[in-house]
Amino acid sequence: MSELNHIAFIPDGNRRWARQRGLPTLEGHRAGYDRFRDVLDWCLARGVTEVSAWAFSTENWKRTKEEVGYLMRLMEKMLIDELEELVKRDVRVQIIGRREDLSEKLQKGITTLEEKTRAATAGTMNILFNYGGRPDILQATQMCLRDGIDPEVLDEETFASYLWTGRMSEPDLTVRTSGEQRLSGFLPWKATYSEYYFPTCAWPDFDEQELEAAIDSFNGRERRFGGDSKQA
Repeated sequence: MSELNHIAFIPDGNRRWARQRGLPTLEGHRAGYDRFRDVLDWCLARGVTEVSAWAFSTENWKRTKEEVGYLMRLMEKMLIDELEELVKRDVRVQIIGRREDLSEKLQKGITTLEEKTRAATAGTMNILFNYGGRPDILQATQMCLRDGIDPEVLDEETFASYLWTGRMSEPDLTVRTSGEQRLSGFLPWKATYSEYYFPTCAWPDFDEQELEAAIDSFNGRERRFGGDSKQA
């Protein structure tokens, strides 16, 4: 059985979940925010030491001004309301993505949260905010060129250190909810050898039973990492 240390989530279906219940779509995002807090607890209780979730993509700026503003306020709420609890629970938080597009208030809040949880050892929570896989690889390439790195000596380890995701481990399992079976630019470098699981439920309905099903699916697979079963 392969060891499961890191689960990454694409928490899809928040807006559809709200529409199906006759609620404003923003209520779906609020429910999704609440659910991630639960999922983090369930994962840590099962010995998963690193949990990642995509909270806002670089493409999400195309959504309505109202929705984008609400998602920014949710992020501000997390930075303020959850800080003391995360410190108490000894959880390290890393916010991963392009920060210069965010408000000064958000940037300061992110810095404070990361600094105050940096020494935590119970687990790591990665929040991918203003993140996109292609923009990440592009900016890493640009930084390598600006730093004058010789193409002949550039290796994978050095290149990965320039990625926004450079601080993350590689996810063992990637879960996308709501039945969509695509990655949409999620962790193209880090998740190369991740196992994938696509439950049909919307993210706010992803419960402990769904998590158990995802873990059971992972445990039933053989990971070879490009080699044969004896090498894995």
